[in-house]
Order: sequence, then C-alpha cells, then structure tokens
Amino acid sequence: MSRSHLRLAAVVAVLCLGVAPFVLSPFSITLMNYIGIYSLVAIGLALLTGVGGIVSFGQAAFVGVAAYATAWVSTLNGYSPWLGLLFGVALTCTVAAILGLATLRLQGHFLSLSTVAWGLAIGFLFGNIEGLGRFNGISSIPPISLGSYALVTSAQIYFLIWGIVAAVLLLGYNLLDSRIGRAMRALRGGNILVESLGINAFQIKLVTFVIAAFLASLSGWLYAHMSRFVSPGPFDAGMGIEYLMMTMVGGAGSLLGGVVGAAVVTLLKNSVQDYLPLIAKGASGQLEIVAFSALFILFLQWARQGIVPFAARFLPKLQHEWPKQAPPLPRRPQPTPGELLLKVDCVERRFGGLIAVNNVSFDVRSGEILGVIGPNGAGKSTMFNCLTGALRVNKGEIVFSGRPITRDAQSRIAKAGIARTFQHVKLRPRMTLLENVMLGTYARTRSGLFAGAFRLNGQEEASARHEALKQLERVGLGEKPFEHAGNLPLGNQRILEIARALAADPALLVLDEPAAGLRRQEKLRLAELLRSLRSDHLTILIVEHDMEFVMSLVDRIVVLDFGSKLCEGAPAAIRSDERVQEAYLGGVA
Repeated sequence: MSRSHLRLAAVVAVLCLGVAPFVLSPFSITLMNYIGIYSLVAIGLALLTGVGGIVSFGQAAFVGVAAYATAWVSTLNGYSPWLGLLFGVALTCTVAAILGLATLRLQGHFLSLSTVAWGLAIGFLFGNIEGLGRFNGISSIPPISLGSYALVTSAQIYFLIWGIVAAVLLLGYNLLDSRIGRAMRALRGGNILVESLGINAFQIKLVTFVIAAFLASLSGWLYAHMSRFVSPGPFDAGMGIEYLMMTMVGGAGSLLGGVVGAAVVTLLKNSVQDYLPLIAKGASGQLEIVAFSALFILFLQWARQGIVPFAARFLPKLQHEWPKQAPPLPRRPQPTPGELLLKVDCVERRFGGLIAVNNVSFDVRSGEILGVIGPNGAGKSTMFNCLTGALRVNKGEIVFSGRPITRDAQSRIAKAGIARTFQHVKLRPRMTLLENVMLGTYARTRSGLFAGAFRLNGQEEASARHEALKQLERVGLGEKPFEHAGNLPLGNQRILEIARALAADPALLVLDEPAAGLRRQEKLRLAELLRSLRSDHLTILIVEHDMEFVMSLVDRIVVLDFGSKLCEGAPAAIRSDERVQEAYLGGVA
C-alpha cells in the first residue's frame, strides 16, 4: 500500500464523517458525538499505555477536572466556554504534571495502582465540594458558540467534535514519527535502553503523561458543553476502566485504535442495553455488566492485540520511501589518537556484602580496542554498567575526556560520547531497523514536541534518516531498512545494536559480550566489522569472556577474576599468563 492510497483512504473517511449528519438520525449523531468525545481519551491512553507502557486507570478523573473547570467558569461565573477551555486545559495539565512528578518513578503494578488511587480521590472530590454542586452536579451549562452561532444541537456540535478528533490523529501520528515520538516508543520495555541513548526517560514519561491528560481535558470540555450538565458519575473509577478497555479493544499501540475501540465499546454497550431487556426481563440492569464483560472476553480471545492491529495483518504493507540524501548531522570532535580517553581509578561496586567490582583500575586510550575479559561471574558486566552509568560506584572515580562522570546520570554519560550495546540484546522489535538506528541520533538532534507534531522538523528528520541508513550500510544491514528488528536472527540483532550505537557518533564504543550466543561465522563477521571501526579511529572497549574471539582482535587486555583485576597487557602476554590459565580452568576458552 502506497502513501497515496493511505491519503485516499483518509479522504474517504473524512467525507463519510462529513455527510453523516445529513443521513443519520439525531440519536445516531448523538451516539457518534459520544464516540468522538471518548475517542480523545482513548487516543491519549494509546499514547500512554500502548506506546509508553504506562497503564493508567485514572483518565476519567482528568476528563472530570476539565469538565468541572469549564462548567465553573462558564456557568457559575458567566464567562465564555472558550475561556473555560483554556482554564480546563491549564488546570488538568497542571494536576497531571504534579501527579506525574509524584508517581511516574514507580515501577510495574505500583504505578498502575497509584492511578487508581488518585482517580478515586479526584472523583470523590467532585461529589464533596459545595461550590461544584456536590453529587447534584452543575446544570444549565451554556453551549459552545462560534461568534453568534451557538452549537446547541448534536448535529451542530458534531463537526467541532470530529474536527478535533481528526486534528488530534494527524498531530499524534506526526509526533510518533518524530524524535520525541521515537523516544516515547522506546519507553516500553524499560528505562536502561532509553537512558543509554541520551534520553531522559522520566522526562519523556512525564511529557507522555501530560499529553494524555491534555487530550482527556479536551474530551471533558466537549462533554460538558454538549451534555450541558456534569455530575461525578461519568468521571468515576468505573469509567476510567472503560476508557482503558476502549484502548485495548481498538489496539493499545494504535492511535486509530482509540477511535475504533471507542466506537466498538460504545455501540456494544448501547446494543446490550437495547436487546438485553428483551431476553432477561426485570433483571437486565444487573446482567448488563455481565453480558458486556462476556463479550469483551470473547473478543480478547480472537484479537488480543486489538482490532486495528488484527485487521492490519490482512492489508498490504505500507510502502516506505527510501531515505534521500540530506545534510549530515553535526559530529562531535574526536580525541587525538593515543591520548587518554577513559580512566578508571580504584572503582568498587558492592551489592550488600558482595563485592562485585573490587578496587579495579585501568585506562583506555583513543584509537585502541581494549578487551575486558574473565570467566563467568568475574564482574565484567558490573564494571561495564558502572562505566556507562547504569550502576553507581561505591568508591573510586571514572574520568572520561578529562571530566569526572562517576556521579553522572546514564543519559548524560551517553551524551558525553559513550555509546553501548547490551549483553542481552535490547531492541524495539516492532520498530524497523531504520527506526531503531534513528534512536541513536537522539542526542545529535534537537527538534521538540511541537516541531514534531506540526512537521517543522523536516530537514533534521531527513538528516537523521540518512545517518541511520549510512550506519546500517556500514555494518552490512542496509538492504532491508524497513524490516522489523524482531524478525532478525540474533547475530544480526547484535550488529543492529552496534549500528544504533554508531549513529550516536560516539568517542567510545562499549560492547557488552557482543559475541555471546553467536556461531563461529557470525563471530568472524563481527570481528571484521570491529577491525574496520578501529581503522576509522574509533575507540572500542569490549567486555567479553570468549578469549579466542578477543585475542586476535584487541590491542590490550584487562583480565578480571572474582571482581578484582588479575592482570593487564598485550594479548600474547595474557595468553601465556599462568594466573589467566588458572582462572579459565586450566586452558584458553
């Protein structure tokens, strides 16, 4: 499927939405309005949960904050609903930012449970504040007006609702295809990868959280002025669960899935309410939730990823445009070959009573390949994580390019010029090879949220795509840049990690057991690639336990055993050292 076909489908969808008020009944139009209003919340949750991996049950509370805010401004104080929009958005985003600062550092189910807690608390406030009408709510909310034209009926407000939904979808897809959007998409699966790319993971989480709250505030504003009445009921925890259900049904990782899920859930609820009384007379109210839950469970058995991803499997794949020539991204000044680049001085790392790294010191000079080897459990990966900021050292100092980095955050160390790969491959399997490598260019680019959403980043994006393709070609993966990373064999996934690290234009490339799990021929190709990088004067630090792989590749070797430095020297001297042979159980591994 080409992009022209995609645009044609979008035009047809807009035309169908445009003629709907002229051919459908007033009740159907009202139902579509509710679908549009719910869609805004579900799109926000698609960003937050499906893309960012943050499960929230409290979005209904944000809808309620905006709805009550605009009702208070326009009804109780007599100001314009448009002023209510500004106040509602500002208040909702402020509340979201405060809650995000307080809760987003939590991990796993603790974060999800916190959203239940503040969702319940905010909903409880609505029914207990005298100035907001308590549980009676606020009625006689004025309609939205465009000049002297009041949007009173469902057909009149219909175009405003769906115009906002269409704009949000367009801006949302633009954002996901930008620098900030790729950072959001990288969040799912843990912070270590994200931080290693020079991305402040907490900051990106907070931005995503506030964006989802902003979309919920638009929904609340529209809801208040369409229904002309607000009360605590539609903003309770049950509705928060329903919004999350809409997102899951449509496809948690798809913005369009938010619209589809809102439509399916709303229409299903309406159908159950219409037909269940015919089957179970007198008990339909109690059975409604049971019937709806049963339908939802059956749906999950057939399309667990959601409707949009399920349907996408049967559609032709989107034809991507090959990256074009573009101005190069800025490069960092590289150190002079031979100068001291990294100094590790008496570093110690403890885990309780266990000393994983014990008083280790060594230097790395620009332009060389240094190997850190040792048997399993020697402390190699722990030392590696201390160098890159993933772990804090308990004692000692690490100096990079003349600047202490011992206490720096992982993202700051990455920006300073240290790029890494992982012992256990960390890629985003549903992103393409090109997109995975473009993640590496994050610290070399500058476009922000609004530039990405409004497509003001064209030249920078072109440069980032060109850089990513160049690095893919450099490592031998340039033939299929639009292949999903999860489809690659392990050897190529490790090579892809190196391409992503090279896209950061590092001064030091640190590889954590890059040969682990590779077959002999794959190891030979990896060694050839690393030699070519050394010929380009790139400094490489390899943490490895495979001596056969390391010996023919590196300039110097540091041997660790039980967390301490056993010896250091040229490969030939290390091979003949009796202490090394004993550490490797009497022979060369």
